[in-house]
Formats: sequence, structure tokens, C-alpha cells
Amino acid sequence: MDQLTDVMTAISHPTRRAIIGHLANGPATFLEVAKPFDTALNAVSKHLKLLERAGLIERRKQGREVYISLHAAPLKEAAIWIHEYERFWNERLDQFQNYFKNKKKKEKKS
Repeated sequence: MDQLTDVMTAISHPTRRAIIGHLANGPATFLEVAKPFDTALNAVSKHLKLLERAGLIERRKQGREVYISLHAAPLKEAAIWIHEYERFWNERLDQFQNYFKNKKKKEKKS
């Protein structure tokens, strides 16, 4: 898979988006990341592996602790891709709006 696909897969799940949100506040240990979720630690570990594969998190060992931190740069590629489609839909919605404005003007003339 390419990185954009990995990033989109990673952000497709609400738990992983919540983890990203948590890590946006700064690095955290595995247990700090897992604490807010009512799920098995193994499930959190799987979510972290997907985030790591997408390049969205980094692990750093400090003594006995492993700190997980957000690496948000890959989100930029996803944002650029999404932004292209935002422009597409804005153009289409503008065309749609103009169609109805013109239709309304024609109805008033009739």
C-alpha cells in the first residue's frame, strides 16, 4: 500500500482518530494512550500498529518506558488530497446554486 492509503486506513476508525487527538497534546506511554478506551490492551496495540505503519506515530524508549508521539506530517498528504475534492464539490454546489437562481429568475419573468 502507498502511504496515503495507509493514512486513510489509519484515520478511518474513531479509536485511532481519538488516539491521534490524545497524542496531539504530547507524547504518552502506552497505558496513558489506552486508558480512555473500554477495550482490551491488545486491541489498542493493534490500533497503534496501524498508526505506526502509516507513519503517524513514533515510539521512543526512555529508560523502562516507551513513549508514543504523534508524527503528523503524513496527515498533510491526506489533507491535500481531500482539499482537491473539496474544491470539486464547491464548484458543483456553486453550479447547482446558479441553476436554481437562473430557474427562479425565469419563473418570475413568466
